[in-house]
Amino acid sequence: MTDTATTADRLRIRQLDRNDLEAVVAIDQALSGRSRRGFLTRRLDHAAREPAAFAALAAEHDGRFAGFVFARIEEGEFGATAPQASLDAIGVDLALAGRLGVGRELLDHLATTLRGRGIAELATQVDWTDNRLIGFFSSTGFVLAPRIVLERGTEELPAATEEDEPADDKVRVRSMTRDDLSAMIAIDRRTTGQDRSGYYARKLEEIFSESAIRVSLVAEIDNHPAGFIMARVDFGEFGHTDPEAVMDTIGVDPRHPREGVATALLRQLIGNLGALRAETLRTEVGWNRFGLLSFLDRMGFHQHRRLALRLDLS
Repeated sequence: MTDTATTADRLRIRQLDRNDLEAVVAIDQALSGRSRRGFLTRRLDHAAREPAAFAALAAEHDGRFAGFVFARIEEGEFGATAPQASLDAIGVDLALAGRLGVGRELLDHLATTLRGRGIAELATQVDWTDNRLIGFFSSTGFVLAPRIVLERGTEELPAATEEDEPADDKVRVRSMTRDDLSAMIAIDRRTTGQDRSGYYARKLEEIFSESAIRVSLVAEIDNHPAGFIMARVDFGEFGHTDPEAVMDTIGVDPRHPREGVATALLRQLIGNLGALRAETLRTEVGWNRFGLLSFLDRMGFHQHRRLALRLDLS
């Protein structure tokens, strides 16, 4: 992307790079009241290693760092079937906030960058009580997305119904490894009819290189993968400042229906998260994925106070 400047405000938008870490951490901490250094460091490191997976921009005013924005390129998180971007960090120097339109300028340049990559939607989440941020997103064209943000605590799962629980202990759950990639791709292909090899390769790399704690799991029946959960424990996305787990993807081999695979995976994940002192598990589901919503409801999930938003870039 070519550096640009607005003459009136002497505002310049450029690529964010690893050398901007301290400025990013300082602005973010001033806005949130807490340091997210670990999260922001991993984001910048990952963006440096895999620039195609992110769009990250910085704003300068008269040569002074004025703000930043991070967006992750996604191809299948939360059940999405088309590439989109997820805006999970944006910050503007408080001394300039509301004066020069830094946030809007960053968002405009981000939208242009994403369109150039063929991305048609920018998604984010916002706490419904954050009037300032909701107002900003509303004024820049974001609308409610057809998705529901769900969460549950890490207390034990409720008693499973016959529909959710296997008849015996034939489902074995273990930690995910890099060698599970081909099996996950095959399960997803049988489920969706699509080849999303690139998405799963990228997510597996993210799990083993960026996630603060590895909690992704694979379920086996007769020593063969029958399902998986891709999840991570971190804090930082969408302004979160408390540790939580995020469940990106859950997949069950359609050759093993009603054998309790998803329940076994979720039960193990919740148990592991409780031991790690992560207090909540969050996910996002399309409003019309009724089967999955019904399952998650039985598993104790409820609507989060965060709203899912989207910006149409087409």
